[in-house]
Amino acid sequence: MTQETSDRVALVTGGAHGLGLSMTLGLLERGFRVAAVDRDAAGLDALKQKVGSTRLEIFTADLSLPDAAKVIQQVEGALGRVDVLVNNAGIGQGQVRPDYHRNPPRFFEVTPEQWARAIAVNASAVFLLSRAVVEPMIARRWGRIINITTSLGTMIRGGWTPYGPSKASAEALSAVMAGDLAGTGVTVNVIVPGGIVNTPMIPADAPFAREALVQPDVMLPPLYWLVSQAGDEVTGRRFLGTNWDKSLDPALAAEKAGAPIGWRDLAVLPVTPSFSA
Repeated sequence: MTQETSDRVALVTGGAHGLGLSMTLGLLERGFRVAAVDRDAAGLDALKQKVGSTRLEIFTADLSLPDAAKVIQQVEGALGRVDVLVNNAGIGQGQVRPDYHRNPPRFFEVTPEQWARAIAVNASAVFLLSRAVVEPMIARRWGRIINITTSLGTMIRGGWTPYGPSKASAEALSAVMAGDLAGTGVTVNVIVPGGIVNTPMIPADAPFAREALVQPDVMLPPLYWLVSQAGDEVTGRRFLGTNWDKSLDPALAAEKAGAPIGWRDLAVLPVTPSFSA
């Protein structure tokens, strides 16, 4: 624990399992007070019992609901503030059908309800929670919003509706948020694992050896760097966990693993006329 982190509060959504669990434990190890949010109350209870730390608080919430942001009031009531928001919670393709790797659904086979739920958790909750925490961060001149999206291939590959498009929405939102918050002391960045990760989002009968998948702790090096003082001026960037070289100085590793949020190097920006007098 350091003075830099001991008084700071991090909120991790989807904190009971997978990537969220790894990041929750990692932030606790770094000295943060952590609010773990998940819809799985039993999973949160198991986490609390495992950690046994007074620096961890757990909150059950369904982020698919329109009032998802009310959990921020609960966290602030218990811990006083939110300095770091990690928007990690996600709904994967398993909600469409469990064999989606072998039998990927076409977009017209996805129900409106499945589409709406993915958009609610993977995109709308990112907006709602970020909106709820950001003004106090601006007032303190320090804050971190870290959004977990996915690889470009997953966003646009056939058979990946609604997960891919919903994560693409969160990616675009992240770029807009970073622009809107420039100069405020609040940064917005994206972390992407860089491959299929060994988490409960991948069904047990998926056609992969679990040990061959990317492991959840791939998120920790870029996360640690972004929440440190070294990340104060870093915003509007996305980092691939699989490209982070831990043998390098973190700043060099970040340069190697990072790129601008979104698709700036792939797309042509629109022609915009000057404002008339």
